[in-house]
Amino acid sequence: MKRRPSKHLRAPRPLGTSHARAESKADGRWVVRTMAGQNAAKTYRCPGCNHEIRPGTPHLVVWPHDPGPGADSAVSLRRHWHTSCWSRRP
Repeated sequence: MKRRPSKHLRAPRPLGTSHARAESKADGRWVVRTMAGQNAAKTYRCPGCNHEIRPGTPHLVVWPHDPGPGADSAVSLRRHWHTSCWSRRP
């Protein structure tokens, strides 16, 4: 039986913009997508509070609208935020 390659060696999944919205913050425009609890299967660290977002917790996936020069892609810049932490962000 052939084994699947490690997920860490695979290319990142593309960023879909369906069900996403654009938001402006002090540092620019961002694409924000809601992640439902039933779709949140991994643990992430929120950059707003530095606490874990546990599996099953609804949250937001956020990436820059324009990644800017020098960035590989917006995929590498996406971050998972607690909804309240993102809301409080200026």
